[in-house]
Amino acid sequence: MGCCECNVILCHREQRHVGQQLTLAYDRKQLILERSPASEELSGQYVDLYDFTDGRLEVRWKGQVLPYRVFDKDQRVSHTAIVENKRLGHALALIKAQQDIKYVPKVKTNSEKINYRKRERKSEAVEMTA
Repeated sequence: MGCCECNVILCHREQRHVGQQLTLAYDRKQLILERSPASEELSGQYVDLYDFTDGRLEVRWKGQVLPYRVFDKDQRVSHTAIVENKRLGHALALIKAQQDIKYVPKVKTNSEKINYRKRERKSEAVEMTA
């Protein structure tokens, strides 16, 4: 058994659906297939995605490797990208500050969901007159 065959056997393989824009999603990344005669007919089809142990990804259809480019959904603004323009730099600094704040959603209890408010008890102090 060759080294190449072992890599294919030991990799993680999944089938992914190709959209109309020749895109497919994997591991929070958007994979965009390069336009070619072979890839044009893949819209609406399923392709095989090979995730190798060394971190490589391969998109294959009927054994043919398809070229692609990766769009990362979790992109961040880096400080090196900030230009010396004062207004733009300030706007990008605000955006970075908003990205750095981690949003933690508040989970409401059932009482909070239905807007239940606890009411005080009526006092049961009854005066006895003789």
